[in-house]
Amino acid sequence: MGDLLTPLHTKAISKSDQAENQLRPISRTQAKHEKQSLSLDSPEDVFEALRLRPDPPTLSRALRWLESAAAQDDGFNIKKPGPKAAQIIFVLVNEIVPDYWYVPSERGESGRAKEKPPLKQCLSSVAGVGAIASRLKLLVGSLKESRNRAAVSSVNRTQPVETILDVTENVLAKDDFITTVWSDVCSFNLQSTQRFLQWRELVSLLASGKLLSIASEASHTLNDLSASVKAGSWVGDGSQYAAWLGRNFQHMVRILEGNDMEGRKAVSQMFSKALTLGYTDQLVRSAFSDLINGENQLVKKSQKLLGILSAHERQMILFTVIRITAEQHLASTGSPGDKPNASPGQYSVGGVAALIATLVKENPSLQESLVGWLTAVSADAISQSHNTHRAVIAALSVNKERTTEAFQKSLDLFGDKLYIKHTPTLHQEVNTQVLLILAGYIYRDSQAQLAEISRSSVYLNAISNRLATSSLRARFLGMVVGTAISELVDAKDRRMMFSAEDMNSTDGQWYRRLTDVNDAVGVIGDLKPAKAASTNSSSRLSRRPVNSNAKSTKPPVKAQLTSKIISIEEIDDDDDDESESEAEDLPLYEKPDSDPEDEDEDATLVRRNRPTAPVYIRDLISGLRDAEDFDRHKLALAAAASLIRRKAAFGTEVSENIEQLATVLVGLGDKWEMTDFQKMRLQGMIAVLTAEPLKMGQWFSKTFYSGDYSMGQRASILTTLGLGARELAGLGKDDAALTGANATSDDQFPSKTLPAKLHQIYALEAAPMDALSSQLERTMIQPMAAEAADKLSGPNALKIRTFSSRMAFEKRRPKPIPNALAKIVAEGFFFPLTGRWLPQHRLIDLVASGENSSHTSPFLLTHLLKTLSLILHASGSSTLSLPQMTAEFWDLLLSLRPRATDPSVLEALLFAFLTLLDINENDQRRLAEEHAKELLETQQWVEAVFERIGGGSEEGERVRMLAAGVLVRTRQVVEKYQRMLMGDLVDFM
Repeated sequence: MGDLLTPLHTKAISKSDQAENQLRPISRTQAKHEKQSLSLDSPEDVFEALRLRPDPPTLSRALRWLESAAAQDDGFNIKKPGPKAAQIIFVLVNEIVPDYWYVPSERGESGRAKEKPPLKQCLSSVAGVGAIASRLKLLVGSLKESRNRAAVSSVNRTQPVETILDVTENVLAKDDFITTVWSDVCSFNLQSTQRFLQWRELVSLLASGKLLSIASEASHTLNDLSASVKAGSWVGDGSQYAAWLGRNFQHMVRILEGNDMEGRKAVSQMFSKALTLGYTDQLVRSAFSDLINGENQLVKKSQKLLGILSAHERQMILFTVIRITAEQHLASTGSPGDKPNASPGQYSVGGVAALIATLVKENPSLQESLVGWLTAVSADAISQSHNTHRAVIAALSVNKERTTEAFQKSLDLFGDKLYIKHTPTLHQEVNTQVLLILAGYIYRDSQAQLAEISRSSVYLNAISNRLATSSLRARFLGMVVGTAISELVDAKDRRMMFSAEDMNSTDGQWYRRLTDVNDAVGVIGDLKPAKAASTNSSSRLSRRPVNSNAKSTKPPVKAQLTSKIISIEEIDDDDDDESESEAEDLPLYEKPDSDPEDEDEDATLVRRNRPTAPVYIRDLISGLRDAEDFDRHKLALAAAASLIRRKAAFGTEVSENIEQLATVLVGLGDKWEMTDFQKMRLQGMIAVLTAEPLKMGQWFSKTFYSGDYSMGQRASILTTLGLGARELAGLGKDDAALTGANATSDDQFPSKTLPAKLHQIYALEAAPMDALSSQLERTMIQPMAAEAADKLSGPNALKIRTFSSRMAFEKRRPKPIPNALAKIVAEGFFFPLTGRWLPQHRLIDLVASGENSSHTSPFLLTHLLKTLSLILHASGSSTLSLPQMTAEFWDLLLSLRPRATDPSVLEALLFAFLTLLDINENDQRRLAEEHAKELLETQQWVEAVFERIGGGSEEGERVRMLAAGVLVRTRQVVEKYQRMLMGDLVDFM
């Protein structure tokens, strides 16, 4: 019988398998009692308990033991660097946090809340932050690799990353985190080398951007993965992170003792590294918020901190403080319409001067930097208001030697011939204002000293060079300075006087009164805290809410409907015939159109409180800011342009709120993806510009360079300036069709087209300007093409000319259009744009990355050149400031030749050259006399471009056509005034 059973295979059983077979499962209750019976008397026991995936009671016991042991002097401290502490932190971050951070405990949510503080306390160390950063980096890499796996839901994939981000926010939430870590490092009785290594590791994690870059990458990965994922951690946002660092620095400086040199060095080391993050304004605003808001408790400690930093870092902090205080406390621009010697309390000039004087006190390098800020061509000084210059001069006036030094440097710059000829007018105006204010301070301190300076060769040559220049504005500034200083030092019968009309104008009188400005240095307490400042750190460090797909987050107001039965009447069938006869006598009405608001079957969901169009500017601003109510927001945006134009004709409602209104419109985002959003927003911005052209032209120009806006919003600012200028010139009817969002250029290159989503953001902003530039190109090139064809058709004697009557000729002649732009184009539009480019360009060369680099992008640079060209063309050839605008624009165009490597920039640059030569066609002799070198240099460069660019493609033919137009214009001037140019030609060769 045994032979019938044949084995299929045989297997040898090892000893380990035999031992495994002897294992028997135990009950869950028994396992629970065994875990609770584990003794936690040493770090090794805690490590083993945490490594074995403990239950909530065991975890609570382990965390309490770590907390109690750290409180003892000779006990184990998990924050102290060591191998066992590193092992426990690794287990906490990699095992405990993923399992317990989001899992509710058996005791409910309150029980989990009790376990979080000791866990955060264990991770509040250098090793804890390092472990969190390493874990987050690993999870982000894994999330990127698993992005294409559709089997796992997005929530399951992103849950570990969101957990670590939430842990990071909770660990770093307080403003005393860095202070606590430094106190712990000092309390461990480590050697100086060990303390230095620990602090350097923390500086590398927090201040050098390591944690910021990892958290930012995590936030972007979560956003790209799914729109429903909660993302936007403040740890990954550079502005909020820099503000958090600044608050931590301020807290640490506040608690440091006066003789704690090691602590100040630690703060300066981290602060120096944090300045390289690229968020200097946010960092300094938070670190010096007490001083900026008028509190002087940290004056001495801040001075000691600045003394430890390097000269470049001190200068960066000083300039940033000046810029921030000017934004918060010196809102007035100090225009010629204001009184030049207004009281310090009105503009808080005295308080700002006190703050600046406190920072530069007993610091010669900062005082020298302040003199350079006033006299040198810097982006900070040019972009600031007149009252800011007053505050800086008042702070500098405490030191008489520095005041005289600043006056001498300003005077040397004022009379330099190259400076007069090639520096933008905006720079020269600022330098003139500084020079006159400084002259007033020197006169009040020592009349003899100012009289001696006024008779020096430097001063006399400066006035002579100004009066000899061909620029009207430069001559005006020379006359103003000569007259104002002569009124101070000379007798009445010997004063310098000019009979020019500009000297008696409002502008001239304002400049001459600048010598009377005498701002006293107040106290830091004169500065009032900003209204928008918030002291709740937990509200500042909050996550960004998830965008909803619904059009409105506010629920509709449900109507409280009630019904009441009046009576019930029964109708007999006998009365049907009578009712039908009565119905025939009633008139028939058509069925009304259906209302989409009343289509819902549930009557309680019908919205009855529909928004109405705003009738006041304050209601308009409120509606534009309401991003939750779609109907109100759209209605306000649609009525913005007409309401602004209607209100601008009378009253002061628009003028009082115009800057606030412009800020709202420029920063408006298309949250609802409305069809005509760009059209309505652009029309509103143009209405704001035309309401007060001079003031808002300068405001838009300044906002383009200094505002914190995206590239698309900056492009819309340029479009507003270009179209607004043409409307003021009387060309608004021709451009009305181009202000819509659906306006596109006919000359687009398909290979350069952006994706559909990005095309809506960027391309539509520049579409009106592209269309206008293309139209203007045809207008300028067609006459040259017709003239060339006429020359090739034969001699003029064989041609037949048709003579028309005088009446027919007058009928075809276009009627003259009043050009309101010509009076304000230079001061309100052109010079603010060109004047701020030079310092911004220098700043971009020093800082290769960051927000400033967007101005040199091909997209914005092309748009800027086209805007300037359209403004110059709209001003007309009879504008009084045309020679000065021509000189400044020509210098700007020649300086941009190295950036013409991009085809779009090259095309815009050639278009600008063509516009410049076309608008000066009636005054070619002046071009030959004053701009001979620029003319020959332009001709030589355009010839090289024409030879280098080949034809065959649409893009190449377009560039060659523009280059040919520029060459025709330049050769016309060269051939006509060849003898006059011969001397300059020899020097140029």
